[in-house]
Amino acid sequence: MRGHIKLALASRIGEIDPRLYGSFIEHLGRAVYQGIYDPENPHADAQGFRQDVIDAVKQLNVPIVRYPGGNFVSGYNWEDGIGPKDQRPTRLDLAWRSKETNAFGLHEFVDWAKQANTSVNLAVNLGTRGADAARNLVEYCNFPGGTYYSDLRKQNGAAEPFHIKTWCLGNEMDGPWQIGAKTAYEYGRLANETAKVMKWVDDSIELVACGSSSMDNPTFGNWEETVLEETYDNIDYLSLHRYYGNQDNDLANYLAQSLDLDQFIRSVIAICDAVKARKRSNKTINLSMDEWNVWYHSANQDKQIAPWQLAPPLLEDIYNFEDALLVGELLITLLKHADRVKIACLAQLVNVIAPIMTTPEGVWLQSIFYPFMQVSEYGRGVALALQSESKTYASKSFDAVPYLESTATVDEKARIITIFAVNRSQTDALTLETEFSDIKPLGVVKATQFCGYDVKETNENGQMAIVENQNVSVDTTLKAELQPLSWNVIRVNY
Repeated sequence: MRGHIKLALASRIGEIDPRLYGSFIEHLGRAVYQGIYDPENPHADAQGFRQDVIDAVKQLNVPIVRYPGGNFVSGYNWEDGIGPKDQRPTRLDLAWRSKETNAFGLHEFVDWAKQANTSVNLAVNLGTRGADAARNLVEYCNFPGGTYYSDLRKQNGAAEPFHIKTWCLGNEMDGPWQIGAKTAYEYGRLANETAKVMKWVDDSIELVACGSSSMDNPTFGNWEETVLEETYDNIDYLSLHRYYGNQDNDLANYLAQSLDLDQFIRSVIAICDAVKARKRSNKTINLSMDEWNVWYHSANQDKQIAPWQLAPPLLEDIYNFEDALLVGELLITLLKHADRVKIACLAQLVNVIAPIMTTPEGVWLQSIFYPFMQVSEYGRGVALALQSESKTYASKSFDAVPYLESTATVDEKARIITIFAVNRSQTDALTLETEFSDIKPLGVVKATQFCGYDVKETNENGQMAIVENQNVSVDTTLKAELQPLSWNVIRVNY
């Protein structure tokens, strides 16, 4: 089987915002407690941060992490997580039916983020709270001093402001499962008034308004339109959430789900631009895909867990090889929309539907860790629009699924082009030919493949690895052999 790519530096999608490779830590399951924070563990430092987890996070090169939720934030009082730990209250977390000790809170997360070489994307509670609590939180985090909340931050040990720049206005407020769920108009009005006062405290911040929590929700489309009508002048991004699963054990259809994500993104962009036109605005609203991943393996397991525990093992999907292939395809899709998708958060980072898992003895890396690590490392600079051709197949949900899923980026300073590609075929290798229309390739810098595993194989024993692909050559064109069911990265200098 053959595939063909035509690549030109002049065919630019747009600059890639580093925040496209963000992630997410919520007070849910073992993400915080026994995840990033485990004071009794021998791998923990004096603050209780697991250094083996931080080392793994650094491998992913994650530039921003959303916190503290998620559904959790809609019932969260941020003041519970500051001040002396022995004075912090233990609460019932209604979102996940767990106990929350608040031993880990805002200061701890900011300190952890610094150690992990990442920044903070902070969500405010618009479920049970509103504009007043949100503006106080911005003052606490970002105002230099001389006011009640900024001086309280100093009293709690942080003399300098946190300088948090990216903020989420609530979470999934369209969902009936959400604490304080609202209609689109109710949420839009609250989000707009909250956005106003937050920016009055610090006009340098950027704000993400809640889009639909799923494209499948009956209010999808109308929700986006109404929320944007109310908030357009005071927000910067609209959020999207999307999760995928192979509940039907239909591999061909499962590996086609990146087409669904592409359709979702295009639909929301169209709505944003329709509101822009109707408002006769010069401002463009970009997107924040602040929750995305595979999530379905742990559904039955979670039903068996008794409520009101501290850090119960919730949402602990154990990912297999087919999940890694799909995650690679979803990353390719995000890059194809890098002109409008500026923030994305793999949900989540540790233990909870996560690439990194902890045990009392150490960490192990899930299958999905590997494609994410490579795209985060190499998918920087400018995203390029490719002309791509390959045979297609029909699946349960899609009429024409290309066997070749691909995109490319260019680092213009280093003069390196990186091609990311998945061969969806379950049986046939794909001979990929790449034609360069406006450059002369000099050689292959690196070529790797992730392949050869059973689709249901997991990485609990640590046997998975990225390996070199020896079947790649370049003269005026690039030729590469892509194995069946493979994730591929090819880097070429020019």
